[in-house]
Amino acid sequence: MDMKPLLPPVTVNGVTISPERIAAEAQNHPAPKGKPGLAWKAAARALALREILLQEARARGLTAEPAELAPGQWETEDEALIRQLLDQAIAPETPDEAALRAIYDAHPDRFRAPSLYEAAHILFPAAPGDQAARDAARAAAAQVLGELRAAPRRFAELAARHSACASKDSGGLLGQLSSGDTVPEFEAALATIPEGEIGAPVETRYGIHLIRLDARAEGAVLPFDAVLPHLREAREKADWVTASRDFTAALVAKARVTGVTLGAGAEGGAA
Repeated sequence: MDMKPLLPPVTVNGVTISPERIAAEAQNHPAPKGKPGLAWKAAARALALREILLQEARARGLTAEPAELAPGQWETEDEALIRQLLDQAIAPETPDEAALRAIYDAHPDRFRAPSLYEAAHILFPAAPGDQAARDAARAAAAQVLGELRAAPRRFAELAARHSACASKDSGGLLGQLSSGDTVPEFEAALATIPEGEIGAPVETRYGIHLIRLDARAEGAVLPFDAVLPHLREAREKADWVTASRDFTAALVAKARVTGVTLGAGAEGGAA
């Protein structure tokens, strides 16, 4: 007796995307445990969209010219065709300087030079996935913080005794730090702890930190001319993304696709 396929065939303008290709692609699309159908649908959508773009590239007579992405690493022919298609089809307008100036004027505080900090810390190490170690590190940090609240001058002594960072040999001192020098959680704490004080325990991928902020110099607002190139680049990227989505949506709208849903609402559905 013939068995009906569990999943409908996926075709794009009459071209069938084999179940084997979809199964292989599904490995790149994580899905919640027990819902492998979500990974299959995501893979089928990705391959169908790729096929639509490749068909358009070939219809335009494009010939793949793979670019070198890194030393010895080259695009595949399909990747090159899709890149060349988008380069040919998408030409975002040059951002208007007056509009960029309006963005700058509306939020000048977003355009500051990096802030500088001088800080010290005590690190109680714990791997991110080790809940027992995390709990133990929090308890140890809370105990040491209590000692520091009672005697802040013991910071160097307690850092030497408890910290898992090499800075313990210099009393926990980290020297001068700039924006981007530390993980985001640590930097966020540096931005909020009052100067000369020890903040509440801070959790990062490395463990639990007790941080003393010795000094903070907030970066000055940069002049418009200094940030204009960055504003222009950000707007060009955003405009390119919007234009590429519109271009792709137009191709999807006129394509004949079976077996999978593309476009708005395609991410929904049960496994």
